[in-house]
Parts: sequence; structure tokens; C-alpha cells
Amino acid sequence: MAGAEPLPEALARRPRRADARRNYEALVAAAREVFAAQGAGGSLEEIARRAQVGIGTLYRHFPTRRELLEAVYVDEVEALCQAAGDLAGLPPWDALVAWLHRFVEYVATKRALAEGLADSEVFASCRAVIHAEGEPMLRRAQQAGAARPDATFDDVLRLVSGITAASFTESGQRDKVLGFALDGLRAPRGD
Repeated sequence: MAGAEPLPEALARRPRRADARRNYEALVAAAREVFAAQGAGGSLEEIARRAQVGIGTLYRHFPTRRELLEAVYVDEVEALCQAAGDLAGLPPWDALVAWLHRFVEYVATKRALAEGLADSEVFASCRAVIHAEGEPMLRRAQQAGAARPDATFDDVLRLVSGITAASFTESGQRDKVLGFALDGLRAPRGD
């Protein structure tokens, strides 16, 4: 994560041994799927089954459901922040657009986890990390004359989050609507 401090309390929980780390990562991946499908109350037994580990292994890594929810959430935020760094070589507007598409995917997972983490310190610190990674991308696009100069990063997050809150019936419709919103974020061109 280029512009922000990592989330030390969440990172400290990650096991160092290769086999334990594989189990941890498998549990987080399985939990992401189950929570996305069933919400924050998704079956822990189903998560262990999908991760191909026993329920005892799940509880050894995540003694509480909340710790598992936080691990999934932190993993998503880290991937989103990594995407910001990966896109740094693109032209400013292209980087911002690609990152906002990734942000839309992140918000879909976030909604499934939000009910279990609403009052979590991890939730608040992740928001700060997202701002630290995303704001410079918007500023870079604004400085290049590609994005509206009057838009704030909070404006952009609200716009994109609003799109993710809507339900879409057709495949690709969400991306199409996001494209309309991005057209509104683009700096006006002088004719």
C-alpha cells in the first residue's frame, strides 16, 4: 500500500508457517464467498468445508466470527490498495477508472460484511487506508486535466457507492451505469 500504513493488528494475525498460512488464506477466500452469498451470518461449517479444513482449524485461526469478518474485510481492502499501486503506470484517467471499477467489486463484498463490522475499529482504519490510496489517484487525474477539478474523493466514493447499492437485472448493466457516472466525473472538454 503506497500511501498508507498497513493495518498492523490484522497483519499480525497472519500465520508465518507455510501450511498454516495456506489454511488461513483458504479460510479467508472461502469466507468471502460464503459471506457474499449468505451475509455475515453465513455458516462457519460451510466455510471450513469450502476451505477443505476442519472446523477446529477455522476456530484456531479465527476464535470469533467477528475476527473472520475482519480478516476478510482487511484482505479486500489490501487488494483494493494494491490495485492502486498496480495502476500507477497508466495514464491518470485510465488509472482512476480502472481503480473505481475495482472499488465497485470491493463494495459488493463490503456490503455483505458491513452488518458484522459496523462498529469495528478495523472498519474505520480501512476507510482511512482507502482514502490514502484513492485520493492521490483522483488528484493526479485532476492535475492532468482529465477529472473535474471540483470533485472531492468523498464525492466520488459516494457516487460509486450509490451505484453499488442499486440492484441490476442485466449482465453488464452495473458497468454501463458506472460508465455514465464516470462520464460525469470526466473534466469538461473545451470545444
